Amino acid sequence: MALPVAVTTEDKIKMLMREGINKNVDWSEAAHYDIRKPNFVIIHHTAQNSIQQTIRTFQLEHTKVSAHYVIGKDGRVVQMLNDYLRSWHAGRSKWGNVTDLNSVSLGIELDNNGKEPFPDIQINALLVLLDTLKTKYQIPFTNFLGHADVAPARKNDPSVLFPWKRLAEQGFGVWYDDSNLMPPPANFNYVDALRIIGYDVSNLNAAIVAFKRKFIITDLSKELTDYDRRVLYNLYRRYF
Repeated sequence: MALPVAVTTEDKIKMLMREGINKNVDWSEAAHYDIRKPNFVIIHHTAQNSIQQTIRTFQLEHTKVSAHYVIGKDGRVVQMLNDYLRSWHAGRSKWGNVTDLNSVSLGIELDNNGKEPFPDIQINALLVLLDTLKTKYQIPFTNFLGHADVAPARKNDPSVLFPWKRLAEQGFGVWYDDSNLMPPPANFNYVDALRIIGYDVSNLNAAIVAFKRKFIITDLSKELTDYDRRVLYNLYRRYF
């Protein structure tokens, strides 16, 4: 019995390229064009039991989910899609005026069930990868985000245990200056501040919790305390 023919990602791309040619007109290929260039990086945790399970998940037809990279607890990095291809990792998402993060971002999955610390060797591997991607694609430091940032009503990854401050200190993402947490002025509008940073405030409670999950960590209530407002104001001043 003949073995089934495996269709690779490259084969699928070639087929799509052929399908994109209008058969009702003449064809003469131009020399100058671009393909999708990533401008964001979205970090996830897998919420699964092993890197092998996640790789398998991304290779099953019915799961309809993928990412560009998966990083194991031991620091092993597996690339699963070419950087220039559109991965299905962010889902319904929004950051600022961008409403299709999949089309402009790279997705990185960290092997983690969402309830455990991220090993140093895993974070070190992530930092090396982020440095490569930032340099190669000139990604702004503000555009390194978590899945919960861009989908606050649906997602909570990469969990409160993820070291965002450490990443920001290396130039990947934003953190606040805890030595200069000034009280905001009386006319400070915290909803506008969240929106200006990038959060989708159509579900305000979800946006507040996502903000606090990342920057406050110890309190995930839907209310902003005086300290929370100081942190938010400090971050807001970096954007506006």
